[in-house]
Amino acid sequence: MSMIIFIFLLIECWALSFMSTYFKIILSDFKGDYDNIISCYSKLNQWVILEVIVHIMVNVAMLFQCAVYLPLQRLHHLEYVSVQ
Repeated sequence: MSMIIFIFLLIECWALSFMSTYFKIILSDFKGDYDNIISCYSKLNQWVILEVIVHIMVNVAMLFQCAVYLPLQRLHHLEYVSVQ
């Protein structure tokens, strides 16, 4: 289960890195006066909601992983302490 979550988070981090690079390219076009402000922000606004959703998905996946494995870690710790 943790391997699936890890691969899922790896893909999401790749997508966020791609979006961040795309944002930097678009903003550098705006800075260099290659593009006007309306077209620049219209290109960026269509990706902002998707970026927020991906960030929420990353946080939920990490919380799910902690919620699943924290009781198991506590159980293993109690077994280790009882053996000594």
